[in-house]
Order: sequence, then C-alpha cells, then structure tokens
Amino acid sequence: MYNSQTTQDRDTKNPGKDHIIDEGLNNETNGTLLNRILLIEDESDLRAELAEYLQRHGFVVTSYADGRTLRNSGGKLPFDLILLDLMIPGDDGITLTREVRARSNVPIIIITGRNDVVDRVVGLEIGADDYISKPFDFRELQARIKAVIRRHAIARVSGIRASNRVWDFLGWQADGRSRTLMRPDGEFVDLTTAEYMLLEAFLIRPGQLLSRDLLLEYVYNRRWSPLDRSIDNLVARLRKKLEDRHKGPIMIKTVRSRGYLFTPEVVETKVKETS
Repeated sequence: MYNSQTTQDRDTKNPGKDHIIDEGLNNETNGTLLNRILLIEDESDLRAELAEYLQRHGFVVTSYADGRTLRNSGGKLPFDLILLDLMIPGDDGITLTREVRARSNVPIIIITGRNDVVDRVVGLEIGADDYISKPFDFRELQARIKAVIRRHAIARVSGIRASNRVWDFLGWQADGRSRTLMRPDGEFVDLTTAEYMLLEAFLIRPGQLLSRDLLLEYVYNRRWSPLDRSIDNLVARLRKKLEDRHKGPIMIKTVRSRGYLFTPEVVETKVKETS
C-alpha cells in the first residue's frame, strides 16, 4: 500500500493525468533529510514502478506524465534533481531542459530511447547533467542519481574544492567563490555544475595532460571506461562556450588516446576570506 511519500495516481484510467505525492519537502527519516526527485515520464507503468523503487530507496518522489507543472512552476523548483524523459507529449524534454536551465541550476538527468544519440548529445549540450537510455536497470539509475546529487551538493554547499581562488586567462576570469566565468568583454557565461567543475580541473592544472579517467573522477566521481563518452561530450560543450567568440589559439587541446590539455597561461589568485 502506498503511503504519503509514495506516488499516488490521481486517475489510473487516464495516464495523461498527473501522478503526485505529498511533496514532503521537509520530511526527515531518522534525522536524515530525504532527497526530492521530480520525475516526468509519460509511460504510466514505468513512472509508477520507478517512483515506487526510488521511494523504497529513500527518495521523496513527485511524478507527472508531462511537463505542464514544471513549465508552470515559475522560478520555484524545490527539488534536488529532475528526472526527465525527452519523449514526453506536449513540450518535449529538450525544450523543458533548456527552459529549466535558463532559470535554475537544479541537476537534470534525461531519459532517452536506446538509439537516441542525437537527443542525448543535444540534451547534454543545453545543460543536462547526465543521461540514461531505455531500457535501464533501476540500480544503475539510482547510482547515477546519487552521483549527480552528490556532485551538485559539493559544488553548492562546500563551494567546491577551490572556492577561494580566482583564475585569469586570455582576458577571461573564473571566480571560484561564485562559480562564474566572465568573458573578456565582461559578459558572463552560463555553465552547468559539471561544466564548471571540468573547467576548474583544467585551471588547477594548466598545461598538464589530463586523462579521461582523471577528469571523470574529478567531475562525476566515477571511473572511466572505453565506452563512456560523457567526458568527451562535456569537453565539447565547454570548448564551444570558451571558443565561440574566441579567435585565438585552441584552449582545450585533444591528445589522441590520452586525454586533454588546457593550453592558455593561467594566473591564479587566492582570495582571503572575509569574516
């Protein structure tokens, strides 16, 4: 039987209607704050099974069949992570991902079809933090959710690993205190959590060859495998943002079969914390 923290179907005869739980935004179990997941998935059976599974493993889940509620939420997104199927009816997941990222840094994991390579790449390019392809093992998804939430929490709560540093390179400035990147013309660049942490890894080690394994461990807290393209996709996104208006030398150099190298000279300044 479902309890107040388990997904309940308002109308099981009409899968287009919203599934919702008591949001329980401040619910605690044994003193531990539960992570809040927003699940948007139009397949009713998968939505119900996945919500129940995540609930059993310590998450508070709010789920819907489409993106209407997400789109109408204004600036309020009281969730620790959004799990979003790209193929939902109405506003597609790509559009919703773009709209959410424009107003919030809440982590997003996109769900795609088995062969939707283009959608995966586009989703990551516009700000999704990770993806998983159908069919998938719930345990793998749970591991990905925990990794993304942990990475986001490190960046948000701890101010990441270099919060008192400012880096200058080729007229650009990255500020670890605010996790911002400013172009030479003074315009700020929007970066996702993963993009910023990748940039930080390069700025801490300028001119050094960084392997995919090292970058994956630093950004995603997991080991690299030959089939894992997440770092390559992330580098491509960051490179595009850095070099979109940059007419100088290539900033991120690819060293075939070995990794990546950040080429600019970097000046690092440690800023004293004020009490």
